[in-house]
Amino acid sequence: MVGVVGGKERMMLLQERLRTIPIILGSKSPRRSALLQAMEIDFDVIVRETQETFESGDSPDSIVQAIAKEKLNQFNEECANGHLVICADTIVVAPNGEILGKPNDAANAAEMIQSLSRKCHKVYTGVAFGYRNIRVSFSECTKVWLALLDAEEIAFYVERYHPIDKAGAYGIQEWIGKIGVEKIEGSYENVIGLPTARLQKELKEVFRYKN
Repeated sequence: MVGVVGGKERMMLLQERLRTIPIILGSKSPRRSALLQAMEIDFDVIVRETQETFESGDSPDSIVQAIAKEKLNQFNEECANGHLVICADTIVVAPNGEILGKPNDAANAAEMIQSLSRKCHKVYTGVAFGYRNIRVSFSECTKVWLALLDAEEIAFYVERYHPIDKAGAYGIQEWIGKIGVEKIEGSYENVIGLPTARLQKELKEVFRYKN
């Protein structure tokens, strides 16, 4: 990623380099799309269904990476043809160690949020991306401390925001994050669903010196 300006070499901004590559986000999450757009990266969204299963004894970071890599495997042809494909998966680990995915219904969502109330939980996002014969995967963990939430607050949030499509049944960027999150340790964007600073770093490692 080296350019020449006034006879002097300069490193090309990653985003400039990526504008020359067709990019696919393999996720239907509008939050991941918004984060990738905020990174000044242009892309198309293509979703291919994948079984998000894991062994009960697996560690959270290995689970999210394995699922993200399985999602990426659905795009091997696109990667081989010169597309950059980015996939991700997020889970929430409750204080008791239980892994929380997306809730089944409103009642399940309320139960999940109640289990996180007044405690610290962890959010893991795994990312896998591929370009030609290159495959990279990583995970990030963020600790989140929720305040004590009463039943009325939880019921209001579930009814108003319908967090059925969110791991752990809440979105930190929504109302519940504004009134309930006391502090976090780690990447805020990771809790939303995509650790953007880490993704920028990993992409730079791959594309810095590629023509």
